[in-house]
Amino acid sequence: MDAPPIIVVGNGISGVTFARHFRKNSTKPLLIISKETPYFFSRTALMYVYMGHLRWEDTQPYERNFWKKNKLDLLQGTVTHINPKEKKITLSDESILSYDSLVIATGSLPNKFGWPGENLTGVQGFYSKQDLDSLEDFSATTNEAVIVGGGLIGVELAEMLHSRGKKVTFLVRENSFWNNVLPKGESELINQHLLKHGIDLRLSTNLSEIIEDKTGRVKAIRTDSGEIISCQFVGLTAGVKPNIDFLKNTDIATNRGILVNKYLETNQTSIYAIGDCSEQQEPQVGRRPIEAVWYTGRMMGETLAQTLTGNKKAYRPGHWFNSAKFFDIEYQTYGLVAAQTENFEKHFHWKHPIENVAITIAYDQNTKQFLGINTFGIRMRHELFDQMLYEKKSIFYVIEQLANCNFDPEFFESFEEEILQKFNKEFNTEIKLKKKSWKVIFKNIMP
Repeated sequence: MDAPPIIVVGNGISGVTFARHFRKNSTKPLLIISKETPYFFSRTALMYVYMGHLRWEDTQPYERNFWKKNKLDLLQGTVTHINPKEKKITLSDESILSYDSLVIATGSLPNKFGWPGENLTGVQGFYSKQDLDSLEDFSATTNEAVIVGGGLIGVELAEMLHSRGKKVTFLVRENSFWNNVLPKGESELINQHLLKHGIDLRLSTNLSEIIEDKTGRVKAIRTDSGEIISCQFVGLTAGVKPNIDFLKNTDIATNRGILVNKYLETNQTSIYAIGDCSEQQEPQVGRRPIEAVWYTGRMMGETLAQTLTGNKKAYRPGHWFNSAKFFDIEYQTYGLVAAQTENFEKHFHWKHPIENVAITIAYDQNTKQFLGINTFGIRMRHELFDQMLYEKKSIFYVIEQLANCNFDPEFFESFEEEILQKFNKEFNTEIKLKKKSWKVIFKNIMP
């Protein structure tokens, strides 16, 4: 009898990264099961398919023969139940499969909050390939769209619909865009940028009801102020939640997500969880229990592959980092920059008087230790900031090294001198920029 395989449930970045790295060090059979698509694709590229910048096949990083060549078996199906005691899973077609170890990497689902009409035709989130397909179907008969929830997915969806000439109304509960994450100056920068792009940004506005027409499709929404806004499509982008409903009748411990320890182990022997669906029981200081981010999913996959090939390794994500785009403004964040400063944290903020370029540097007001940085419109080197955070450098050191931190000064305008001038004035210092040094750069970016 053949040995049962390692089974991975979910073929997103977490599951596929695990499978690839597992295969580098083990010849054990491995099966990837996915409900969504038969092959792995880049989820962050979905918006560019809709906007016509990519074809669907361009989102798939690996050729079709990659999986067979690397002896990674694929199955498109839906897992409906897990039996940890017998080490078996049940699929929606009632077939039963045995596993050696089980890796759950089922990702996220868009949040719904019980709004009247949230299940009408023309109302959806934006996360999956199926969401892309349904959005495409609705687009031909959509002239007006409403987006509910002001986060990164909401901005992506606004840009997508705007690219097709749709009138977009964007409902944001907060009094400034994403101001639970971004400091005031940065949040206001994005407010103005969205408005300049023709997005009807409604701050301090909540959804009250989604109204249907005679066919069961959305025809309008009502806000909490009673205003009725005509629309043929509603995008629900008020965050995501772990996709774990299929675990309700199992002994696998869950909270918001699947509870795991630092080795990504659940409370059940030989069952692990990685990516958006997992919840750290003891998260690293400065990190959240659930982090639905591409980078963290990839790191979890790499880490667990080490453990299941004989090199038990704890998940240590290090310092927080992320990147995104707000239409044509690139955003990067390294370390921790609080939306509102409290206790010891202070911010140095610089914004270009005309262009959509800005930075905020967080530091300890007592020790001047560098805590984190947000950048808008300036592409910076992740590795350098990561090293500065590990070495607990001062904000003065960070300012001195701005030329080295700038990722592509040869192709874009540099703003180091303007930033330095404001910094010296605010801090009453006479710091000078260090000349760009490839030695310093490669010291930090080479393994």
